[in-house]
Amino acid sequence: MDNLVFAFAIIGVLGVGAQWFAWRFNLPAIVLMVIAGIVAGPVLGIFNPPGSAGEPPMEALFGDFYRPIIAIAVAVILFEGGLQLNFSELRGLTKGVQRLVFPGVAIAWGLGALAAYLIIGFSWQIALLFGGIMVVTGPTVIIPLLRQSKLNPRPATLLKWEGIINDPIGALLAVLVYEFVVFGASHGSPGEIIGSIVIASLLTGALGFAIGRFTATAFRRGWVPEYLKPPVLLALVIVCFETANLLQHEAGLLAVTAMGVTMANSKIASINELRLFKENIAVLLVSGVFIILTANLTFDSFLALDWSVAWYLAAMLFVVRPLTVFLSTIGSGLPWQERLLVGWIAPRGIVAVAVSSFFGASLVAKGYADGEKLIPLAFAMVFVTVIAHGFSIGPMAKWLKLASRERPGVLIAGASPWSIALAAKLKELEIPVMVADTSWRRLKPARLADVPTYYGEILSEVTEHHLDLNRFGYLLAVSGNEAHNALVSTDLAPELGRAAIYQVNARGKDEEDRQAMSYTLQGRTFLHSAAPLDELLRRHYNGWIYQRTRLSEEYPPERYKEEAGPDHEIVLVMRKGAIQFASREAPVEPAIGDTVLAYIPKPSEQKPETAKPKKNGAQNGENNGANPENKKTDPSR
Repeated sequence: MDNLVFAFAIIGVLGVGAQWFAWRFNLPAIVLMVIAGIVAGPVLGIFNPPGSAGEPPMEALFGDFYRPIIAIAVAVILFEGGLQLNFSELRGLTKGVQRLVFPGVAIAWGLGALAAYLIIGFSWQIALLFGGIMVVTGPTVIIPLLRQSKLNPRPATLLKWEGIINDPIGALLAVLVYEFVVFGASHGSPGEIIGSIVIASLLTGALGFAIGRFTATAFRRGWVPEYLKPPVLLALVIVCFETANLLQHEAGLLAVTAMGVTMANSKIASINELRLFKENIAVLLVSGVFIILTANLTFDSFLALDWSVAWYLAAMLFVVRPLTVFLSTIGSGLPWQERLLVGWIAPRGIVAVAVSSFFGASLVAKGYADGEKLIPLAFAMVFVTVIAHGFSIGPMAKWLKLASRERPGVLIAGASPWSIALAAKLKELEIPVMVADTSWRRLKPARLADVPTYYGEILSEVTEHHLDLNRFGYLLAVSGNEAHNALVSTDLAPELGRAAIYQVNARGKDEEDRQAMSYTLQGRTFLHSAAPLDELLRRHYNGWIYQRTRLSEEYPPERYKEEAGPDHEIVLVMRKGAIQFASREAPVEPAIGDTVLAYIPKPSEQKPETAKPKKNGAQNGENNGANPENKKTDPSR
């Protein structure tokens, strides 16, 4: 292939397709991207340009652009990771994060280098260089795993901070060893080399901080219009990265991380929009870069490995990482469950592969034969750790009680007599539920009904650190303030997804009405009828109840609809453990085997031919359609 545009199209389809497939079937995305790249590259040779036999295909295809593409992608990815690091997350975890960085990095570096020297047979110099590279665990793999496993906030924060902070540190350790190996005494004494790298690191860190502060100030004071903020930010990230690299090779990784962390803690009003923009770019770059790097492999690079690699990988997974975390977190106050989980989870990502690719090629060019093994060994480490940790983090977290073992719950934003009655019924159905409101008085009926509550503003930044949103898969924005409902829906849309957010009375007015809320700010309209909150409260005070009905072959959906009558309102359908709420945009169609929760008038208001209430069980609102003797929909049981 010699058509670059077509190559980019294939890379995009494979990368984004792997991400979508992973989301659809709840699989680790990085694993699928690595597999897609290997199949497209070494196996099928799709990217091999004419006359490039034996040459890395992607380097031959992109030529001089290959390394700049990878470098810019890694810079943006690390900046996006730094943009996620808010110091307020570290309440109670400061010591744990500090220990994982120091002495954790030094311990991991020493043990990793020892394993590479004893098992792979590297020279001490190459072993130290590769040990520094293997210190990294990165946001490219950590954040998707955290999203997939829905960890509790504490262990998730530990893994996220460790991964993002240690990425540039590991790269700088590799630079330090590389300077000794390649240049040796020609660049001065060991003390001078270390001193120059430390000074360069401090300067580049200060550079990232300064650019971050300048950018935050410019955004806060309105020096940059809203529509230019994302492109200006992207340009400044690249400037920061390359300027730092001119001071010290690979120091740009440290600079952009410092820039991201600085901006994350600068209280910028538009920070969420910027995070979303950068996250979208990072997802695209991660998808593309993993395809490019894996497709660049050749069969010759795999042949350079032997069975010692398997022993090395086992040592890194089962000895080096657990021992590093155990030793570094002694006296940190972390529970043994968190130490055990963090001691197992350490997947490697793009930074490890990208840095290995650079130093491996440079060492080979300088005459170091061991350099040929760095790239395939780094890929083997990425592939094995991502598979092992990607498939085990969820079950292990649940076993250690560090993740919710329940089905995804429902967060109800807005307390009212109607919404609390709905929450009580969801709890009765064993669906995890919580009602959030800023009024302690409005939450009182929920507390009396033993329904979990959250007293506070759901939009507050403080809420993010006191309310674990990973527990919830659905949001009902049902307060009496339509603007507040829209804000809640918009704010939590990136976290939960628009399809899982429902807003009562989202479009109670005609869409052409100037008082109507824009549809771009709303969730799905709750209920088929799109009844506004006033109507739902009227029904509540008129005695409407929630009725649960199980459909079966003896009591099929057609019969249920016929007997339920025109006034009943389907609220949700439970199907194979999953929940589907009714909305105007996506009406639910009950099927055999479903459990239907409906909102219906009290029995006295229903027509005699559509409801024949029994004398007992009037409070439960339950109808078991599986019993053929129940010939009518019975709202009173």
